[in-house]
Amino acid sequence: MAMGRGEKAGADDGPASERRCVATRLALPPEDLIRFVAGPEGRLVPDIRRKLPGRGVWTALSRLAVEKAVATKAFARSLKAPVAVPADLADEVDALLARDALQSLSMANKAGLVVTGFGKVEAVLTGPRPPAAWIEATDGAEDGRRKLMQAALRRHGAAAHAIPLAECFAGGDLALALGRELVIHAAIKDGAAAGAFLDRWRRLVHFRTRPLPEADLTASASEPQDVKAGPTSE
Repeated sequence: MAMGRGEKAGADDGPASERRCVATRLALPPEDLIRFVAGPEGRLVPDIRRKLPGRGVWTALSRLAVEKAVATKAFARSLKAPVAVPADLADEVDALLARDALQSLSMANKAGLVVTGFGKVEAVLTGPRPPAAWIEATDGAEDGRRKLMQAALRRHGAAAHAIPLAECFAGGDLALALGRELVIHAAIKDGAAAGAFLDRWRRLVHFRTRPLPEADLTASASEPQDVKAGPTSE
């Protein structure tokens, strides 16, 4: 999508600026929101990296918020223009967030931070320092996960429960991201790329699990979305 004259990307007022969710009218920081823009063909496009040009509208980082915005036609009202909003927009956002997390996992793998296989993951979980994250495929056997947790508990005690455990990717998706034939168990060692994966994985989990935030009934439905909320708005 080309950037036209006078347009700017999503982070209009800097990373600390708040935006207002079109579904709940709550003002939230960008990391707790999802940005959407109208594409060149008039179709609403999720902008999960907040980089696409043009005026944006936002929802809370919650599947329920996206579904409510679709049902109440909040996107078109906020954009003040006709826009095609797919009925399965929440599924599209979910798929994009999952792909973003898996791409980040692939980058961590290229940085040499990822190990796979029961034996190698067990070795990392029972090493002197816990890993940055532990990953279990959704279609893996519960017995394998239980044995790895027991090994981690024997080595680290209650601190083993603090190891981030990602359980939202199928084995085939993990294998594709990591360039392997089959992945059921994986672990990520500490490093910058590990932190990037954790950030994107948590966004995916929050989108899938967060309840709908309580609506702010005092906010104006016509308030611009790509500006700071409050008296300093442009």
